[in-house]
Amino acid sequence: MSRKRPNGKQIERRALRIVQNSSHPLFLFTLTGDELLNVADISKISRDEAGKLIGYQRSSVRRHVQDIVDYLNQDEILFPNSIILALSSRIKFRQSRGPSTGDGLAQAGTLEIPLPSDGSPKPAWIVDGQQRAIALSMCGRPQLPIPVNAFVADNIDLQRDQFLRVNSSKPLPRGLITELLPEVTTTLPANLSAKKMPSAICDWLNFEKSSPFCGRIRRASTPEEKKPKTVITDNSVVKMIEESLSQPSGCLFPYRNIATGETDFDGITSLLVTYWTAVSEVFSEAWGKSPAKSRLMHGAGIRAMGRLMDRIMPYIDPRDSSAVSQAKRELALIAPICRWTKGRWEEMDGLRWNEVQNVPRHIHMLSNVLIRAYLRARGNNYA
Repeated sequence: MSRKRPNGKQIERRALRIVQNSSHPLFLFTLTGDELLNVADISKISRDEAGKLIGYQRSSVRRHVQDIVDYLNQDEILFPNSIILALSSRIKFRQSRGPSTGDGLAQAGTLEIPLPSDGSPKPAWIVDGQQRAIALSMCGRPQLPIPVNAFVADNIDLQRDQFLRVNSSKPLPRGLITELLPEVTTTLPANLSAKKMPSAICDWLNFEKSSPFCGRIRRASTPEEKKPKTVITDNSVVKMIEESLSQPSGCLFPYRNIATGETDFDGITSLLVTYWTAVSEVFSEAWGKSPAKSRLMHGAGIRAMGRLMDRIMPYIDPRDSSAVSQAKRELALIAPICRWTKGRWEEMDGLRWNEVQNVPRHIHMLSNVLIRAYLRARGNNYA
């Protein structure tokens, strides 16, 4: 039911209160499809003017939403899927009176959710169930009762943390997960924790003016108007960094202290800027173009050149004032065989430049061709 109050309206619902964490109690209750988007916002991922990440949700998938709407409009339906909300601390819970209102695990009572008025913020955010919520607002059953699980959290960091945990086994876009990871401050599952540092480095490369990647990496929060200039997918850069950091043969591996868990962020970024600045200058005709016009900016090109980086950079001290020139000299050894924007890769069975795909087989082949050519040329030059 909705009840008037002096300064507006509120929704009152019978609810169960569960305390796992005293600072963030959980509530189980129901809302109608019509009420859901009246009280809850969809916090879509974006960045503010300073580049700080805000929000955490992906854009809705139209086909999936329409499939849910079609199902909800059928005669006989069962919709047990709950929506997970983060509730503002503005909500209130009144425990029911009497000896049987709690069983030691949960307390029964009434949850009071204030309805926004005059453009004020909504008191809840959807953590899981964005597309279901949109479908419920579009279907022909606005009064359908929907189960809701909710926790109290004004802090966006906790909301992001729960969003990642809830969706970690679902097919979320990789870019969305990797962009959110650096913003999460709580302990993450091992599979996500391993990607947190590479994603934070990817963020730095995309915003640091001295980086050749600056403004060129496309992330989940990239506005539509900036996408034509963001020619490199963040997942390719994250994978390149992750591979070099995690493998003993990687040039970034020594910058991690496995015993203490500490990482030399400055040392890593200095090395990456040195190497990729050299790449951008040696292959200037291929740098900054879309992957359709340059396979250097393609996932396969970034990954393969990352593996070549692991062979070149152990010979170069990024702190040396001539480090970029040294890296350019090494890269020049393989420049004659590269076919980033035209021609055929002779050592890849004549594969045309634009036939190279971002698949394991082509990444492996291209990496081997570049590394073999480099080692061969270096052996001849320094014999």
